[in-house]
This record gives sequence, C-alpha cells and structure tokens, in this order.
Amino acid sequence: MKRNKYDVGINFICLILLFGISIYLYINWNKLPDKIPGHYNFLGVVDRWGTNEELLLLPIIGWIVYISMTVVGAFPQFYQVKIKITPENKDCVYNVLRNMVNTLKLFVTIAFVFLTINSLLCNNLPIWFLPIFLIFIFSSIVFFNMKLLKLK
Repeated sequence: MKRNKYDVGINFICLILLFGISIYLYINWNKLPDKIPGHYNFLGVVDRWGTNEELLLLPIIGWIVYISMTVVGAFPQFYQVKIKITPENKDCVYNVLRNMVNTLKLFVTIAFVFLTINSLLCNNLPIWFLPIFLIFIFSSIVFFNMKLLKLK
C-alpha cells in the first residue's frame, strides 16, 4: 500500500525527535547530572532517583516502540475491525488504520522525548502531563474509529 503525506510527515517528525534526543544525550553525556529522576508517582513527583545511565532507557524504549509501531502500521490488513472490509473500501480502511497507528506513534514519541528532557532537567513532571497524554491517546483512538464507522 502506498504511503501518504501524513504517514511520511509523522514518521519524519518521530525520527527527528528520536535522533535529536539520542544525539543530544551522546554529545552531552559528560555534562549530565549524576542523579536523575528514576520514577515519578501519579502526581508527577519524583519518588526514586537513579543514575544518569538509567536515562538511556527512555530513548531506547522510544526507539523500540517507534520500530514496533512502524512494523505494526505496515500491516493494517491484520487488524481486527468491526466493519466489513470490501474491495471498494479496503484502501480507505487501511489508510485510516495506518494513520491511527502513526498518530499514536507520534504521541508516544513526543511523550518519551518529553520524559527524557524533563529527567535531564531533574524536574517533577507537570501535573498536566499524564491527563493530557491520556486525552491525546484516547481521543485519537475515538477519532479514527469514528472515521472507520463512517466508511461502513
């Protein structure tokens, strides 16, 4: 299936973010604080401190999620959807599904980059981070599922 501009744009932004944070960590490794937030509680307050090596986990997990979601996004024909896929609507349905996966991939990538930067600054997470992240994730799922239902 041919990639659309949205697909290319989202992947480009994700790659820029992931390469950017990875390169930043590599270049500035010796300047990083020795202790960084290792875990945040539900309110975003640091409840465990760790070494700066733990900071590498965030971009590594970000890359793993990006690659996994890229692979999953390449095979929309294997998704379980509640509408009947016909030869007439197949391309539209697969396009909506791929756009949904790419949108979720973007939000997750932004979250991992934000968490990395926030940890670099040794700050508590802003109180708005988790609710906004969850709103973006779930509203995207609802939005793209509504688009799918319109194709029915």
